[in-house]
Amino acid sequence: MYFKEKGRTPLFSFGMNATSLADRLDAVLPQTQCTKCGYDGCRPYAEAMAQGTADLNRCPPGGAAGVTALAALLGRDPKPVDPSCGVTPDALHVALIEETHCIGCTLCIQACPVDAIVGANKLMHSVVADLCTGCELCVAPCPVDCITMVPAKREWTRSDADAARQRHEARRTRLQMLHHETAGPAARTLANKAPLASSLTNESDKAKLIADVLAKARARRQATDDPSK
Repeated sequence: MYFKEKGRTPLFSFGMNATSLADRLDAVLPQTQCTKCGYDGCRPYAEAMAQGTADLNRCPPGGAAGVTALAALLGRDPKPVDPSCGVTPDALHVALIEETHCIGCTLCIQACPVDAIVGANKLMHSVVADLCTGCELCVAPCPVDCITMVPAKREWTRSDADAARQRHEARRTRLQMLHHETAGPAARTLANKAPLASSLTNESDKAKLIADVLAKARARRQATDDPSK
């Protein structure tokens, strides 16, 4: 189970200020913003459920307890988490950047939905573990495979979820102001876009940059693997 609360308090609860059905559904989602449900974050998924266009069992991080809470709000029977959306993790994992291999490409920063990665173009990046939701969205874009998911050795709490929602909303607002984008892959690409990458409009220049980046990464790996070099 991914999301736990202490004592006899219900696993998922919503605040008194949650008025619409979408608000109440969003309040019980874990706010990992992982997009495994097929929507670009927890809020869009909650809105789709409220409108009747999304099923209630598409949130692997929420697990069976999350489905039960959503079903109660929707007045429906619970069902197993849809396996096509992924497997419910048995514990919280967070991203870890292998800093010796990081090439400073900023792609992980662009992908992070809650601004949990710090760094700059051509400089080493680091994950702020306490802010990481375990969404895994930063893993695939890394061109040198230097990001792994490791056990967080702590539980994901309602306080964590509320804070993640706020950071995600702040990031979404920033995207709208800077790039006139709202959500989705285009917004993730534009978020915190490195000046160097954004200045390259010629496809051959982009290809050369990628080739140079990969060459440097291979050289770093070889030097690490062979101490004599």
